[in-house]
Amino acid sequence: MANIQQNQPSLATQQFVNIESIKDGVIKLKSGAYRKILIVSGINFDLKSAEEQEMITFAFQGFLNSLDFTLQFFIHSRKLNIENYLKKVEDRETQETNELLKNQIFEYKEFIKSFVAQNAIMSKNFFVIVPFDPIRISETGGKLKNKLLGALGFGQAETTTQQQTEREYLEQLDQRVNEVIDGLNQMGLRTVPLNDDELSELFFNLYNPSTIEKKA
Repeated sequence: MANIQQNQPSLATQQFVNIESIKDGVIKLKSGAYRKILIVSGINFDLKSAEEQEMITFAFQGFLNSLDFTLQFFIHSRKLNIENYLKKVEDRETQETNELLKNQIFEYKEFIKSFVAQNAIMSKNFFVIVPFDPIRISETGGKLKNKLLGALGFGQAETTTQQQTEREYLEQLDQRVNEVIDGLNQMGLRTVPLNDDELSELFFNLYNPSTIEKKA
């Protein structure tokens, strides 16, 4: 009974993660849908002139109106963990032989600690999620079809067809991604798709925010 209770939190967490796999920069959901996540550079909109702000706004509006699919914009904002940085400063202080520089490094370190204690240092990243949701036959119909084709000796052909269909889905997803990249680049926004490692790191940080936030 104790073992079952210990496993319950893990199972509950898995139920909220709707990802089946991450491969070649593509997220495949358990529903069969596909996603690609692009990281986007930011611009300081407030420093632009009124005319430039208006041009950017109209360009963004035109970009959205040109799309025939939905997009999700996501901002990942977290407190920045600077413990590793402070550790490097302390190591530099320990190694320094010049007393004047040693005192300056110490004062700098204390200033950073005091500043962070009173002002949270935030790290912001901007993402665009590009979706592709294929039209799928019902699960029951799919199972019956696979059984029938298997009974007739067409199992290999069915597998080949599924692979071809998936390639077509991924091609359509890539077309959407390229359309988004081109549209955002025209506004001076650099956009890059995340690779497998970057996607894994992003989701790990989302589900484990304490690993990148400043500890109390």
